[in-house]
Amino acid sequence: MGCTAVTFEGATDRLDHLKTWDADWAGLRVVVAGIGLSGFSAADTLIELGARVVVCDATDSEENRAKADTLRIVGAVEVLLGAEPAQTLPDVEGSAPELIVTSPGWRPNQPLLAAAAGSGIPIWGDVELAWRVRVREGRPTAEWLTITGTNGKTTTVTLAESMLRAAGLRAVAAGNVGTPLLDAIRDPQGYDVIAVELSSFQLHWSSSIAPLASVCLNLAEDHVDWHGSFEAYRADKAKIYENTQIACIYNVEDPATERMVEEADVQEGCRAIGFTTDTPAISMMGVVDGLLVDRAFIEQRKDSAAELASVTDLGEVVPRHLVANALAAAALVRAAGVPAAAVRDGLRNFSPSGHRIELVAARDGVLWINDSKATNPHAADASLSSFHSVVWIAGGLSKGVDYTDLVRRNVTRFKAVVLIGKDSSDLASALARHAPDVPLIHPAAGHTGKDGLPVENSNSDGVLAMRAAVSESLRIAEDGDTVLMAPAAASMDQFPSYDRRGDAFIEAVRGIVEGQGFTAKEL
Repeated sequence: MGCTAVTFEGATDRLDHLKTWDADWAGLRVVVAGIGLSGFSAADTLIELGARVVVCDATDSEENRAKADTLRIVGAVEVLLGAEPAQTLPDVEGSAPELIVTSPGWRPNQPLLAAAAGSGIPIWGDVELAWRVRVREGRPTAEWLTITGTNGKTTTVTLAESMLRAAGLRAVAAGNVGTPLLDAIRDPQGYDVIAVELSSFQLHWSSSIAPLASVCLNLAEDHVDWHGSFEAYRADKAKIYENTQIACIYNVEDPATERMVEEADVQEGCRAIGFTTDTPAISMMGVVDGLLVDRAFIEQRKDSAAELASVTDLGEVVPRHLVANALAAAALVRAAGVPAAAVRDGLRNFSPSGHRIELVAARDGVLWINDSKATNPHAADASLSSFHSVVWIAGGLSKGVDYTDLVRRNVTRFKAVVLIGKDSSDLASALARHAPDVPLIHPAAGHTGKDGLPVENSNSDGVLAMRAAVSESLRIAEDGDTVLMAPAAASMDQFPSYDRRGDAFIEAVRGIVEGQGFTAKEL
């Protein structure tokens, strides 16, 4: 399939009028880039709307071929799989496309997208499409609460969902987590509120969203390879606040998020609401004497605060950043009119996702904590700051990040550092420079475990490496210490995912620490 030259002024005018499900989508020529969860959902939605759809994906796998067959059956013009189709802009039934809808993982400089941009063809993400079709005759129109941030998004969006449901609202967490957003939009019953997790990639391709309330939880260097620079990453994150109706919620302890709010073009009457893990000022959510309190959404906020919940409602181990996430979620739902009692009930009903500050064992005065989800220094810093004397299990695929600030901020917490990962030289180097007195242990070097068995491991086998790391940590840890597995790195060098890495830690703790044991050969 080739690309046909066309003038896009008329097509752009047409797109400007496509702002509801019931608008005239029929015959619109669309290329959908990507056939993953969001791409499949976008293609399926557009076909249902009557658009003429061609789908491209660079991966020609059995799974994608099955998806392609399904899309052809429901009416796709064509589905093109393989490296070559993803490199060129296809036509749609002999004419150039009027719109590209891209999956969030596709970079702006990807050849198909770059060709579309160079030709003046509008590019949307699935979130932009979802916003434009959310209004549908005969169905309720859900309000959107939007959440982004470098870390904590999934926890916050899930907390918000729990609070909304505790208030009796039909609500769902969607977007970058769980349910694809377009699937939530097309739900036959509809929703009162959707808590929408948005990545920087999704925000990059969005322009029309006007959420009821919005929050950027925090900002740290991440995904620079995709965005091209930290400044571009920040600019895309800041789009979360544009056009917000009721409340732009920012992190008092991360001034960059407040500056985003100050720079945002919002709707008349929208308020700036801060959240802090300290005592809140007026128009803030915060903590007083172990209670989560609201000085933002009450009439007497100048001289009083409303109690929402107790910190202990969040569970046995409550790190500071979990409290912050809970306050951010509370601010979002309070902006949507949720009563204080539902915030408390939502916290009590909340079940954290696995591998996030997860208490695995408490034995002989030592806590064993799994935070395999801490895949970058910012997330690991949040974990480390929650504890005092730490045996830190860390390392993995660093992706070229700088560990200097992380080590400097937490050097007084380290009792020892136990390295995992095929090549953790970046982290080891930062520790050598900025924490030279902290014992640095790499079990692969042949240290001896507490039970006297050798703990040599194969760096190519993540499970064995994790068992060795846990054995070494058991040898070191004493009453009052925390053994924290928060790697500050990706897992793909030794594990298929951070979930599998966390599972390996849990299994090792249960086998070695809680006495189920492994044989010397297994170690």
